[in-house]
Amino acid sequence: MKVTPKRNRSDSISAAIRAAQSVALGPLQPPAHVALRDGDLPYWTAIVTARARDTWTAVDLTTAANLARSQADIETLQKELDAQGYITADGKINPLAVLIETLTKRVVTLARALHVNAEAILGRARDSGSALANERKAAAAPVSDLIPTLRAVG
Repeated sequence: MKVTPKRNRSDSISAAIRAAQSVALGPLQPPAHVALRDGDLPYWTAIVTARARDTWTAVDLTTAANLARSQADIETLQKELDAQGYITADGKINPLAVLIETLTKRVVTLARALHVNAEAILGRARDSGSALANERKAAAAPVSDLIPTLRAVG
């Protein structure tokens, strides 16, 4: 019989401590074996902050990098499509539109797999959403020299 470890409650003191520690560590970085372009980084940050830091696995981070690259590619291609037009001079659909649609489907699939889609964050994954709320609360806490807190060391 396989025993799975019990997950800690997201409204516990230990959860609040984990959230503060996660904030102090700063944003997650892509795995060393994954190359992200400069244009991918805003998407990367948005993706990895959509879940609590301690819920990410190495495989998840690699998948998150693919998601970030796909989202950046969509944005780049959309700019080109906007400049060229949806319909080409010969009256056909611009091939960029088809490519954007394919990448959009990939993004939806990857977001679901990573549980960074709206349903996962706001719906069924209530504890994960609560853990993320704890991190955001810790990040928004006022900084005071009178109250010791954890901070990222740069």
